Amino acid sequence: MPIPHLPPETWRWDAVDLARAIRTGAVSAKEAVQAALDRLEAANPAINAVAQPLHEAALAAAEAADARRARGEALPPLHGVPVTTKINVDQEGLPTTNGCAPLKDLIAPADSAVVANLKRAGAVIIGRTNTPALSMRWFTENALHGRTLNPWNAGHTPGGSSGGAAAAVATGIGAIAHGNDLGGSIRYPAYACGVAGLRPSFGRVPAFNPTMAAERPLSGQLMSTQGPLARRVRDLRLALSVMAAGDARDPWWMPAPLEHPPAPRPIRVALCADPAGNGVHREVAAAVARAGRILEAAGYAVEEKAPPEFAETARDWDAFAHGEAGVFMGEAFAKLADEGAQATYRFMLTHTPDLDMAGYMRLAARRTARQRQWALFQQDYPLVLCPVSAEPPFPQGLDVAGQQGFDAVYRAQQPLLATPLLGVPSVAVPTGLTAAGLPMGVQIIAPRWREDLALEAAEVVEGACPMPTPIEVRG
Repeated sequence: MPIPHLPPETWRWDAVDLARAIRTGAVSAKEAVQAALDRLEAANPAINAVAQPLHEAALAAAEAADARRARGEALPPLHGVPVTTKINVDQEGLPTTNGCAPLKDLIAPADSAVVANLKRAGAVIIGRTNTPALSMRWFTENALHGRTLNPWNAGHTPGGSSGGAAAAVATGIGAIAHGNDLGGSIRYPAYACGVAGLRPSFGRVPAFNPTMAAERPLSGQLMSTQGPLARRVRDLRLALSVMAAGDARDPWWMPAPLEHPPAPRPIRVALCADPAGNGVHREVAAAVARAGRILEAAGYAVEEKAPPEFAETARDWDAFAHGEAGVFMGEAFAKLADEGAQATYRFMLTHTPDLDMAGYMRLAARRTARQRQWALFQQDYPLVLCPVSAEPPFPQGLDVAGQQGFDAVYRAQQPLLATPLLGVPSVAVPTGLTAAGLPMGVQIIAPRWREDLALEAAEVVEGACPMPTPIEVRG
């Protein structure tokens, strides 16, 4: 049934519109899922975003969704909406390869926490998206599933590690994509592919993989988050509402409210175009300035102001995340990862200080001090507006072009690293295209548990900077 204000192809629709149409019977879940699968068949061969399509299971789930509606049952928020999941989380009966050939037969005995939440919300999973080996690069390629291409320009990275997720939603393969973020793995792919991505607060979305042989290092437990990518900010809000349901398998999960009383106006915004102090590309600085003007015109009180010790906080992220990776992940990289991932592992450890036990304990104590600094700062400036990356999306392969290439990438990615250590939420939102036709965007950081503030501001920026997604692959 045509809906006047929407295009005829349902794969172009946002998740909010699609969920409403399925719930009211304007379209069936099977029609919506079949359209998304047809779009996958048309677009995926050119970008390799989806490593494992799930046609048969998706259509069966869609038929079951339509049957529930026909019986008059209560329908959950994402009933019949096609989504994708990242291939590094468990989905019952399917391999959790994490981009590694030796893990191609690692079959999940049950769903991970976030996949279980998506299924309970009625989402229909149409495919599993690509990631670099062990999900440890800002580029998405591996020896098992191949390289994912940026749909705007194949010569540039789609980001990583959720590069397949971002490329999929940018081209209309699913309305929402699942991703995860330890050091920018949601926000950077969203930036590189011209979509929106949310890294939620630590403890907001439960995480657990039944295939785990051992518990994650403490840095992964305290800094990695699950979250959504979508073409529109309102879809991030919808996705967060269902992803955030509790799961007893994650003891770090907190039942924090998603909605809060209105914040006092005007909301103050600290604008910082170069938070790490390493310099930024002129188009990156221009994007931050433009977003600041947009927020100011909408009634926000925007002020150029550097947040406390941003660069030092990013360095502590490195000491924590990569310090533990050097202890816990060396054997895994040697046994499971491809040559490119092994190279980046070697390159990244050159930046990581050697910490003895006393140094590690001081780092853990300093993390609390940094969280306190930011909490006090964000009492005065609830939002921080800054870059996602100091550079436009990188050329493919830059991080494996020797130590110098990796260092150029790593230097540019410092704006991504403070927030995981702090546990605060941040949203990547597009601001348009560069002169070369690549996506450009900004990052909006809010206090812990205040995703609502970041999403509201991101929606204002989005309204002034509409993106033409979903796009046809541009080669």
